[in-house]
Amino acid sequence: MKYITAIGEALIDFIPEEKGCRLKDVTGFKRVCGGAPANVAAAAALLGGKSRIITKLGNDPFGDYIADTLNQAGVDTGSVLRTDEANTALAFVALASDGNRDFSFYRNPSADMLLEADEISEDMLKDTGILHFCSVDLIEAPVKYAHIKAIELAKSQNAIISFDPNIRLNLWDSAENCVNTIRDFIKYADILKISDEELELITGETDIKKAAPSLFSQGVKMIMYTMGGDGAALLTSGKEIKVKASKVTAKDTTGAGDCIIGSFLYALSAADVEKETLTALSEKELHEMLYFANCASALSVTKSGAIASYSTLPEIKKFMKNL
Repeated sequence: MKYITAIGEALIDFIPEEKGCRLKDVTGFKRVCGGAPANVAAAAALLGGKSRIITKLGNDPFGDYIADTLNQAGVDTGSVLRTDEANTALAFVALASDGNRDFSFYRNPSADMLLEADEISEDMLKDTGILHFCSVDLIEAPVKYAHIKAIELAKSQNAIISFDPNIRLNLWDSAENCVNTIRDFIKYADILKISDEELELITGETDIKKAAPSLFSQGVKMIMYTMGGDGAALLTSGKEIKVKASKVTAKDTTGAGDCIIGSFLYALSAADVEKETLTALSEKELHEMLYFANCASALSVTKSGAIASYSTLPEIKKFMKNL
């Protein structure tokens, strides 16, 4: 089993102690470790996978807490850099009664944004089978070019490149810049994880089947399409696999999308799938992997937070057995 290496933001999510109110009306928050790349690395590690995170944290107590949390989850933090130039990023979250979220970010700049391309070394990508990244740290900052360097190094050793746009428009100066940057980075991706809420903004299409050919023509080999309560699908140029959502009561959807892609990447890594064999997986194999990842994500939304809500392999197997 090779490493699942994630690059990008690791931050503090402040989760509200009450649901069903706007962010300005929340009176209390609980601190948890978050950031989509960090969540993906933790989800894979908790399942028994080998994962690492490449990021930069502030020399502050929040950075210490994130490093400790990731270490406890089993994530290799040897590629986590620290700085006095900026603080660790913070995000305040409000939860609607159905578990959906609203965010307010504090990162102007945050430590992760200051990760430089020349700080990315070959050792950070050593034995990487899958490199995963998102769009939050593709803003015009040093970290964008750190991503490009990491992608180039990962590609040089034939790693699978996984991209989850995970759009947060309020972190960009314009929606146009966000979408254009995401479109620029799609060409690097072997696996593209996209949600039903993001599809039209990124592709101009509302139907994944209509959007898929254009994405495949840019080099994408596999699309994970998530539809919340309607389940998820995997598409390749010759296959389409769907799974229904598990029936659960959602408490908090924070990190659910990171959980499904992190669990899926773990399944690929555990099966020693390589770039050349990615599209050769059978429909049965893909269905089993997607069903497993979808169940992991469903179980996560029954708990609060992101990493704190992720389960181990025995816990997910027990959940699947009882469905």
